[in-house]
Amino acid sequence: MRAFVTGSTGLLGNNLVRTLLQAGHEVWALARSKEKARRELGDTAARIVVGDVRNVAEFAYDLRGTDVLFHTAAYFREYYNPGDHFDAVEATNVRGTLELAQAAHAMGVVNMIYTSSAGIIGLQPDGTPGDEQTPPWPGTTRNLYLKSKGRAEQLLREFSREKRFFIASALPSWMWGPHDVGPTPSGKLVFDAIAHRLPPMLPPGGSAVVDARDVAAGMLRIAEIGRSGERYILSGAFVELADIIAKLAASTSTKPPKRHIPFPAAVALATAAETWSRITGTTSPMSVEAIRLMNARLRVTSAKAEKELGVTFRPFTATLADTVSWATTKVQEKSSRNAPVLSASKQRTA
Repeated sequence: MRAFVTGSTGLLGNNLVRTLLQAGHEVWALARSKEKARRELGDTAARIVVGDVRNVAEFAYDLRGTDVLFHTAAYFREYYNPGDHFDAVEATNVRGTLELAQAAHAMGVVNMIYTSSAGIIGLQPDGTPGDEQTPPWPGTTRNLYLKSKGRAEQLLREFSREKRFFIASALPSWMWGPHDVGPTPSGKLVFDAIAHRLPPMLPPGGSAVVDARDVAAGMLRIAEIGRSGERYILSGAFVELADIIAKLAASTSTKPPKRHIPFPAAVALATAAETWSRITGTTSPMSVEAIRLMNARLRVTSAKAEKELGVTFRPFTATLADTVSWATTKVQEKSSRNAPVLSASKQRTA
């Protein structure tokens, strides 16, 4: 089949492009920067399409002939930095997503697989992991990013029913894995560990985690045998943040932080950090929304996807090992490129 992937240079998009190509499919990869796409996907056979989901009209014609549209692009990393993100989140995650679905339908695309988030799924009333039918986590109403994901899902369901257009949603939990060049918050933690810059204190909480490669495989299965209008949670186990940091420290020979801070103190520190970053124009090392989301300790079950799609999820330790290995290689490559080159005379003297 011919697949069209938005957000192709992101953590999920990059791995999805590679998964589709390995399965023998033709891939058209949407990216805002041709240079970045060539740098990150140049070793693949993907066809690069330059465009931005905030302006679907500029690449809509390239959707003709597409069998499956995989929509992974989103305004995500930037949201966890201080500032007013409402317009950007709305334009990218909501309006852009609906306009993309409208263009895809108009251009004869057969199926659309939308990337939502397991973060919008709450816990069951008895505290057990949430599933696809569980009401949203109450914190979704104040988390602009998660709120946009839920809103986009709703609009896509309505559009799918109205036009009889196949649309299904994948809901991954916190993704980790190779090819996180952005990097996402998980990738940044890995690069920080390699640079021996892990946070000095451990905030509370944890999250369900998943390998981006397993999410990509799950999305392909949705395209192959999934059902229109359905949601599929794609997630591995729940892991405490302290355990993640400890494993990162051990795998990178970095001294782990020993001091734990309670939730109220973590929120206060994150608030102060965000305030300072707004004053100085720098990136905050802590996010209030991220602290709140972690402290919610949301657990989800992928039983539906496992049963209906036959998907599996690798252990987080394996994901972490592969991610650290990939990131270490990237750091070494960058170091080699930046290393000073001796002149010919100095080389002869040496």
